[in-house]
Amino acid sequence: MSERTFLDEITIRSIGVIDQATIEFSHGLTVLSGETGAGKTMILTALNLILGGKSDSGLVRKGSERLMASGRFRVPAEQNELFDSFGVAVEDNELVISRSVTSDGKSKATCNGIAVTANTLVNMSEFIVEVHAQAANINISKSSKQRELVDKFAGDTYKSAFSVYSQALQSYFELKTRIASLQKSIAQKESELGELREFVSMLEKLNLQQGEYGKINATIERLSNVEQLRLAGIAASNAIDDDETGALNGLNVARHALESARSKDSELDLIHSKISEGYFLIDDARTELATYIHSLEADPEHLEILNSRKATINSLIKKYGRDESLEAESDNLVLKYEQSAEAIADLEGGDERLQAMEKDLRSIKDSLVKAAKELTKIRTEAASKLAVAVTKEIQELSMPHTTFSVLVKTADYAALKESDFTAVGCDEISMFISSHKDAPLVALAKGASGGEMSRVMLALEVVLAATHPVGTYVFDEVDAGVGGKAAIEVGRRLHALSRHAQVIVVTHLPQVAAWADSHFVVSKDINGSVSQSDVRQVQGEDRIEEIARMLAGLENSTSAREHAAELLSLKV
Repeated sequence: MSERTFLDEITIRSIGVIDQATIEFSHGLTVLSGETGAGKTMILTALNLILGGKSDSGLVRKGSERLMASGRFRVPAEQNELFDSFGVAVEDNELVISRSVTSDGKSKATCNGIAVTANTLVNMSEFIVEVHAQAANINISKSSKQRELVDKFAGDTYKSAFSVYSQALQSYFELKTRIASLQKSIAQKESELGELREFVSMLEKLNLQQGEYGKINATIERLSNVEQLRLAGIAASNAIDDDETGALNGLNVARHALESARSKDSELDLIHSKISEGYFLIDDARTELATYIHSLEADPEHLEILNSRKATINSLIKKYGRDESLEAESDNLVLKYEQSAEAIADLEGGDERLQAMEKDLRSIKDSLVKAAKELTKIRTEAASKLAVAVTKEIQELSMPHTTFSVLVKTADYAALKESDFTAVGCDEISMFISSHKDAPLVALAKGASGGEMSRVMLALEVVLAATHPVGTYVFDEVDAGVGGKAAIEVGRRLHALSRHAQVIVVTHLPQVAAWADSHFVVSKDINGSVSQSDVRQVQGEDRIEEIARMLAGLENSTSAREHAAELLSLKV
């Protein structure tokens, strides 16, 4: 198995029927089985919380104040930089993600002890775990999800082309907005030019600087209170420097009083050091205070100039400002002034400037169309390859006559409308299946039963794993509506996928469980709850007994045990 992230352990407390449990996972295929309602899916609920899923106070076990879910992941060294980009530090190749939810709905998440948002966990999860649950069968019917799968399969080629398209699209609409603004401005350019020139003239005369308003306010405050500041400084200086009662003299006396005795007791020596440090700090403050008092000087003329300048700035803010703080508005005036030259040039250029911008827009649109066509080409090629690969997988899952198709519907490039350009290109992706050679193509969501849909999703996961590998794949109810030979093939494909990644499956089917490398059974005690002792790994005879129970629905069935042993031999 290549170096990828790996789920080492998951710990659960007070989630649903589970009181507390810890499961250590291994490489390969891990199966979780047990009676309905025993809490198997609660384990996946815990994993969903760890990966940033929506918190729900209803998940907290009755009688508990909070639930806790924690997952320990092993991370290869080459991925440390990836997690650094999320603000998460990997320690000793290990990542511990914890999530708690209180009974009143408050949620908290941490990564290696550092608090993170649930959104950070969601973004990180893409690189850690791929979860396939029942909701995936609903999502796959959406055109947007089908497009995402094709784009994912196309890989780096698509990412590069999409980056070019996105930049061209942004440039197109930015310039289009600027043209619309200029067209509107030209209609009233004389009025705007007059206002702009008046504004520029006033700002040039004033020579206002960024951050100046705050400095003016601070200086006015100081000059307006010189006498009060001087009296405060003198009072403080006297309190420090008085020959009889000054703080400095008192500290000096204390310092000398301890001098002869401090060598006899380390604790007293420490106290002496602190008093000495205080003495020198206050002595420094005394010098600085004297300098400060000396620097205080009433300057009514300068104060008047500053008040006049502040009044001028306030007047401009009132005329040109918005509703921000006065300091922010002052800085906005400076910014408006810096941008005014380009605004005046736009207005003075008039029709010539407009024509030049429209020419640029046509050039950008040509680039945009070219980028959109490249996206269409890449998607069409990827869709074709994906269809062939998934069809092969589906037919190996006991659907020998079923064909999987992916169609790319694109805009008419000969008569493009502006609305054809979306944030993701000019294409719509649709997935279909055909049940036999001459059968019509039917939309995936309408043409597949529950069992067939589960197998289609598994086939997609297996194919995508080759181009977009994830360390851990989790499947819940992937075997829904599947039985017999088809169930055996589902197990076989899950086992094949586990040769390249860690695979965890919740299943009711013995034909799937038989392929497991590790098999855990979850059961409830007589009180209807699950604790650590109720989650056990089964091997040897215990495993035969569990698969026999899954087959027959009862224990100690001789024929079921024989059938179970036969199923287990398939993996050998």
